[in-house]
Amino acid sequence: MSALTMQNIAGKVGEELGVTDWTTLDQPRIHSFADCTGDRQWIHTDVERSRKESPFGGPVAHGMLTLSLLPMWLFELPAAPADAGAILNYGFDKVRFLTPVKSGSRVRARIKLVAAAPKDKGRLLLTQEYTVEIENESKPALIAELLVMLMPKAA
Repeated sequence: MSALTMQNIAGKVGEELGVTDWTTLDQPRIHSFADCTGDRQWIHTDVERSRKESPFGGPVAHGMLTLSLLPMWLFELPAAPADAGAILNYGFDKVRFLTPVKSGSRVRARIKLVAAAPKDKGRLLLTQEYTVEIENESKPALIAELLVMLMPKAA
């Protein structure tokens, strides 16, 4: 696929922009996220208890941790034009958590461009669908529509 630009991205609506590399959600990362957010629920952080009592057979990553990877993948792929002046997180239209991500699992995102709506001052609002796959799992971890505002470079 050719490089995305502010001029050509609208022509990619309906297309898959690509698939990211795998990212491991291991227990140290889960603990760091728990420390950062204050969400220390035992199904994420208490390895022994979650092995005994969790319906998942062990600790799982926070859904919000998995969701927080989307901006990283946006730039990693890249799924936004390099010639934009700024790329801003504008929010979400929809988020669905479908399958828990077990500690130690690897995840990646398939990114599809759903819409590219022109806005005033040369801005462009992208709607991107992220399907976050879990390695060796048939169902995705989550599907989310991320809104990204592209700002033109200052003249």
